[in-house]
Amino acid sequence: MPGNIKNVMAAIDYIESHLQEKLDLETIAGAVHYSKYHLHRMFTDTAGLTIRAYIRRRRLTEAAKLLVFSDRPILAIALSAGYESQQSFTDIFKAMYKKSPNRYREEEEFYPLQLRYVLNESPANPDAKEWRDRIVFAAEEDIPQWIELVHLVIDGFPCLDEKQYLEQLQEYIKNKRALILKDDNRAIGIMAFHEATGNIDFFGVHPQYRKRGVAKAFCEKALYELARSPWISVTTFREGDKADTGYREVWGSLGFAEAELLVEFGYPTQRFILHREKSEGKKNE
Repeated sequence: MPGNIKNVMAAIDYIESHLQEKLDLETIAGAVHYSKYHLHRMFTDTAGLTIRAYIRRRRLTEAAKLLVFSDRPILAIALSAGYESQQSFTDIFKAMYKKSPNRYREEEEFYPLQLRYVLNESPANPDAKEWRDRIVFAAEEDIPQWIELVHLVIDGFPCLDEKQYLEQLQEYIKNKRALILKDDNRAIGIMAFHEATGNIDFFGVHPQYRKRGVAKAFCEKALYELARSPWISVTTFREGDKADTGYREVWGSLGFAEAELLVEFGYPTQRFILHREKSEGKKNE
């Protein structure tokens, strides 16, 4: 596994160094001297999204940065992001950011769609119960590791204002509503949870650990040890949202049921709810 991760890390290094150039699976595989078929599988398993999706999201993030922090024409930004026309760029930008490039530039508030992935060469692999036992309340000294993980899971939280988020995080830590799970002193799971409302206000799992029972461990911790109500809830992407990298699927696999449609910070979302009695089967699987 460490060898596979090193190949994925090499691919990420190459992608990040050539974002402004023509990039495809064959070119990247050749650069890291690996089979494109195996690289595709390894990258998707390790990063949680395909190489193509990673490149597109990274380029759109860099384009969004240019929209806010430069005066470059939108067409020039579109071409640098790999699009052949301003219209094709506008269409995908609006699908992912929920606003046109023009409007995004006017609002002058940059927030990333996808930041660079930083991977762990030797991730641990205990079962869900052991993960659950290792989840603890976060402390002030955990904030740098927490924010580092926030950057890795930014794909699940459109419109995240990091300054405002940091202030909220400090309040959650102070009130013992911030949970953290570490592997080798690295945050691999984080949850901001309100025990009175049962609402998961923020939840992130390191991409490499998303198939290792971490999400299940956190939900069981919240539902059976912390929540005052017989349910917990979370908001996520609506069905069909192109910006969703798989969050709806994860919540559904954990037994959460779809609830009302919402709009948060101007972004269309949907609430999902998990009841204790409905989670018993999942807990015993």
